[in-house]
Order: sequence, then C-alpha cells, then structure tokens
Amino acid sequence: MPSNDMPAALDDIRVLDLSGEIGQYCTKLLADLGADVIKVEPPGGDAARNLPPFYHDEAEPQKSLYWLNLNTSKRSITLNIEDAEGRKLLEKLAATADVVVESFEPGYLDGLGLGYERLIGIKPEIILTSITGFGQTGPHAHYKAPDIVGVAMGGVMWLAGDPQDPPNAPPWRQGYVSASIVAAAGTLMAIYHRDVQGEGQHVDVSMQEALSIAQETAMQMWDMLESLRNRAGERGMIPINFPGVGAYECKDGYIFGYVGTPGGAAWSELLNWMIEEGAAEDLAEEPYFDFCNNLNLRFLTGLLDDVSTLGQKIQMLNHVDEVLKRFFSIRGKWEIYEGGQRRRLLLGIASTPEDIAKNPQLRHRQWLTAVEHPELGDTLQYPGPPYRLSETPWAIRRRPPLPGEHNAEIYAGELGVKAEALERLAKAGAI
Repeated sequence: MPSNDMPAALDDIRVLDLSGEIGQYCTKLLADLGADVIKVEPPGGDAARNLPPFYHDEAEPQKSLYWLNLNTSKRSITLNIEDAEGRKLLEKLAATADVVVESFEPGYLDGLGLGYERLIGIKPEIILTSITGFGQTGPHAHYKAPDIVGVAMGGVMWLAGDPQDPPNAPPWRQGYVSASIVAAAGTLMAIYHRDVQGEGQHVDVSMQEALSIAQETAMQMWDMLESLRNRAGERGMIPINFPGVGAYECKDGYIFGYVGTPGGAAWSELLNWMIEEGAAEDLAEEPYFDFCNNLNLRFLTGLLDDVSTLGQKIQMLNHVDEVLKRFFSIRGKWEIYEGGQRRRLLLGIASTPEDIAKNPQLRHRQWLTAVEHPELGDTLQYPGPPYRLSETPWAIRRRPPLPGEHNAEIYAGELGVKAEALERLAKAGAI
C-alpha cells in the first residue's frame, strides 16, 4: 500500500460521505484519487457493514468484504445527525469540506436544517451531491429505490437475460455502481466549475437516469420505430442463432465470440483454422465452404431478401453452429483465445474470478492491490485502478476504516472538541 505522501489528483479536496450503498462507490472513486473522504456513520456503524460476503464467513460488521471493497482510502467518524449536538458537529465539518455526498430521501436533510440552502449558508462554494433512485423532483422522487428497483425502472432488466425468460436482474449492484460513477463525474465537474467561477452547486443524480446508457439502442429503436428491443441473451444485438456469436462451452469453461462482425477478421479465418486442425467436417466442402465465407453482418441484413430460401439458410446456420460447438468443446479457453488473437478473431474468455486473479495482462500491470489489515492479521487483495494517471496516480492510501476509528483524530485534533465533551457526546448517543 503506497505512502500517503504520493501526489494525488484530489489531495486538496475534502468530502463528507453521508451516503448509503448507492453512493459508496462514488466516494471510493474520489478517495482513491486522494480526496480526504470522511465516512460519516451512525453510532454503531454503517448498516452496509452487515452485508455479505464476510471474511472467512465470519459474519461480523468489521469483516464485510462488500463494505471493505467500497470504502478504501476513507476515514470514519460516528455521528448522529438527528441529534441537535450531532448536527452542530456536522455543520462544523461542513465548514471545512469541499463536497458533501448524501443519498437520503429528498427533503430529509432540509427537515434537519442541513439541506443545500443551509450548507451554502455555512460555506457558499460547497458542493452537495445527492444520489437517489429517481432524483430530487418528480412524482417518483420519494419512492423507495433499492438497486433492483433502479435496474428495473431504468430499463436494464428488460434487456437482461434470454428471450424465452422473464426480465432478469444484472449481476451485483449495477444500478448503484452506475449512479455512483455518474455522481463522481458530476462532482468533479462541479469542483471544476467552483475552481473557475468560485461558486458551489447542488448535483442531483438519479439512478434511473444514470442507467440509461446501459440500454444501448433500446431507446433509439423506440424513438424512431416504436419498436421494443427484446432480450437476446448471450448473443447481444444479433437476433438469431448466428455461428461464432455468443457463448460457447470449451473443455475448461466458456469463451465468447463475435466472429464476422466489424472490428475483427472475417469468418473465413475461423473456417481456415478449423480446416488446419482437421475439425471442419463438411464445412470445408460446398455448399458450406462458400456459405461460411460469407457469414457477416451483410448476410444478416439480407437474410429476408428472399423469403423462399430463409428456411434453408436457417438450417445451414444451425448446422455450422453445431460443428463450431464441437470444435470449441475439445479445446481449452486459453488455447482458443490465443489462437483467435493470432488470427484477429473476436474471441475472448468468459473470465471467472480465478481467471481474473491469474490473468497475465492484469498481473503484468500489477492490477490487484495488496492492502494490509492489521485488525484481521492478514493482507487482502483489492481490485486495482479503473484508470491510470501518470503524474497523480490512483492508489489505495489507507485500508477501510473501523466504525468511528477517526473520531478523536477529527473531532479533537481537527475541530478542537475537548476530550470530556467527546465523552459526554458519546454517552448521549450524539457520536
């Protein structure tokens, strides 16, 4: 884990993190860029600390791998903002902050006297970033929106899964992650505006809106054609069973192909490979040889030009696909991937977590980041940088904090609160 002395892109920025699950990746992104992110947790700790999986399956708040992953490089204080004295402490902290990130129901902070108008009264150039399911305004603004509601209402669930199945939820918290990424970008733009114009602003992030990019062309199809793009499973935007496109089982896992589409070599390269290996079967003969050499997007777009031959073409496509399945099934995923790369074929490994950990490209770039956890007596591997800056490098600058680990450091050392006052506040449940 690098020294805190390393230069960082945001090392002059302080962020108060009042967010729940939906915003924790946003503040992690800022913290790993060097911002001093102070995680404000309720007394007893953030509820997300109780989410699995846990270190060695030991279900303790300090051992939630989910929480640890989202809270690197941050400091932690405990604070009850519903307590009058707690609110006073938050106001003192706000006077020292550049950004406040929160994910409460719209109007909640206003009800406590801690909304945007109060914050700019304390510090006119402060930035408030609010991350919610549907934004601060509109008929759904006060609706509850966990991640699964976000991906459903954002249109992503409609597109996820196989066409014969109901809509599916995508893996992990894609709604929360999307909202956090957009919130981090919006916050950085607001910081830039503040640096240029000297004024803060309220950044309003809707998870539903943040997920719009994940719909690919679905909205454009509706806008132009009033046509619903349906689920296509592993074949993506290809509407039929097209050989070389989609997931294929091999002897030690799965590979994914997009052969015959722009960006890679033509289907003829795959056919030549199969012929070289003596595995082309009857595809090396007519009519299949010429048929395979013309498998591309132009073939797809012209599939309905002559309806009388459609049935025959579909039958031939299915036969080619069965031969291809047999070709892949007796080969290893790395053999297929490297063979495809040599031939410029769009074939990739459907990586498992083990594949990611052992990936030679990621190992070369030292992507996995070791972080020491003295409280666990162990060193854990964390996902590495989502980007690399040559002059102000990304880094995990401190392990994720324990609940209230930095109370004394921040309250006493930075705000000047006396030890006896801290003890009284703790007994009163304010911190």
